[in-house]
Amino acid sequence: METPVVGVIGGSGLYEIEGLEKVEEVTLDTPFGAPSDSFITGTLDGVKMVFLPRHGRGHRFLPSEVNYRANIYGMKKLGVTRIISVSAVGSMKEHIVPGHIVIPDQFFDRTQGKRASTFFGQGIAGHVQFADPICVDLAAILENAAGEVGAVVHAGGTYICIEGPNFSTRAESKTYRSWGVDVIGMTNIPEARLAREAEICYATVALATDYDCWHEGHDDVSVEAVLNIIRQNVATARAIIKTAVGQIRRQQAGCSCARALEFAIMTEHRLIPGDTRQALEPIIGKYVDSGV
Repeated sequence: METPVVGVIGGSGLYEIEGLEKVEEVTLDTPFGAPSDSFITGTLDGVKMVFLPRHGRGHRFLPSEVNYRANIYGMKKLGVTRIISVSAVGSMKEHIVPGHIVIPDQFFDRTQGKRASTFFGQGIAGHVQFADPICVDLAAILENAAGEVGAVVHAGGTYICIEGPNFSTRAESKTYRSWGVDVIGMTNIPEARLAREAEICYATVALATDYDCWHEGHDDVSVEAVLNIIRQNVATARAIIKTAVGQIRRQQAGCSCARALEFAIMTEHRLIPGDTRQALEPIIGKYVDSGV
């Protein structure tokens, strides 16, 4: 029987998890450099937890400065099997009111190529399937948990990820809306891509904080407005996580996330450089070392 280890990557406003027991702080180095901060480990409702503030404690890193590879690699090295990403987003739909929760099921990448988005390279080529970028099992648990704690939750939808750090122009915001996206943020790509390569289930709790700048009946997005809504939503996010962890403990994963690399590695194993093989051992070891 699988023993789940739940990772939480906290976004704007969520810098710790309440209720953790047996708390330890773990500092890791990775082949990709330093993660955003030390990892906080502990147990919640009998489930091992690993928490990381995406922007570092004190919110030190811009979205394009976050070391996503190091963050996900560290989660993998610590045995994480599921990642709950908590992210502040702008609403691109009238019915997604600031204060609501969205569990997206798609991403649209509008970052500008500044962010390393794969563990592959340096002598090893691989291609994972990413048509459905969210773990449907984990997303369903988060949706149920959000409903149980009384949040207004929207299941599904497209999260468009922009480079930032500036918010959109009005023309950009209206164009994105015309594409049919549901929420807008700056961090879940390449995070979700890397989680898939690391064979970790991944889903997002998106906290709607504003209407970006497309809505003529509301003020344009500002840091002040975002922080006001975040303060209200953080307690809800923590309640969702606690409820979801209890459901994860009782439910075995039936998804294919843990087999994402099964047929993804294209390079002949004998040609993979030794240093690359060693660096990626936590991710590719079960396939390359066994000769699969």
